Amino acid sequence: MNTSLEEAQALTEELIVLVSKEVKSNVKIILCPPFPFLYPVKSQLGSKARIEIGAQNCSEHASGAYTGEVSASMLKSMEIPYVIIGHSERRQYFKEEGKLLAQKVDAVLANGLTPIFCCGEPLEVREAGKHEALVKSQIEESLFHLNVEAIKKLIIAYEPVWAIGTGKTATTDQAQEMHLVIRKHLASKFGDEIAAMVPILYGGSVKADNAKELFACSDVDGGLVGGASLKSQDFMGIIKSA
Repeated sequence: MNTSLEEAQALTEELIVLVSKEVKSNVKIILCPPFPFLYPVKSQLGSKARIEIGAQNCSEHASGAYTGEVSASMLKSMEIPYVIIGHSERRQYFKEEGKLLAQKVDAVLANGLTPIFCCGEPLEVREAGKHEALVKSQIEESLFHLNVEAIKKLIIAYEPVWAIGTGKTATTDQAQEMHLVIRKHLASKFGDEIAAMVPILYGGSVKADNAKELFACSDVDGGLVGGASLKSQDFMGIIKSA
């Protein structure tokens, strides 16, 4: 929940110019601005831009008396192809849990959009050694009801909540370890071939100075970037690392 519309558009314009000059075509870039800025930023990006657009959340409901909510069908009507589901802040502050997030994933997929499903553990769970069990349960609760065709349409983002804005830093070994846990858990349900197809992004304070090392990990397919995306040069350092 950052920036004014004017600031968002200035940032987007800077990124459009930098990406066109400096980024290889095999890197996918998705901007997920707050709801009020979605359409202005989408219009600014244009239909042929190298940068795609996504929403930060959506409702589990299709329509109805849910004032203030935004449905997946509304996003579809605006041609917003990606939706973040279950971000750690949604889980922490708005108490979103497995069953609800499964409904949100279903709503997004039913409208032909791509969910970016987030999972990850807080510090107390990591210190208790229960982080693998928790992340597996998050995936089971919200994704294991899907069929193979649906799971192939997902993007997963692993967020070590304990390493976001806390001063603690996850090592590349810790990142790779958890990404492999997630991929193996997907394989246990959907098979190795399907699990290998699902992009798994790392969302633990990705910065320009650690992105290259993180992205070199065999099971880290990209980043879910927070605060570092608010400055174009910082964000470009991460993008170029991919």
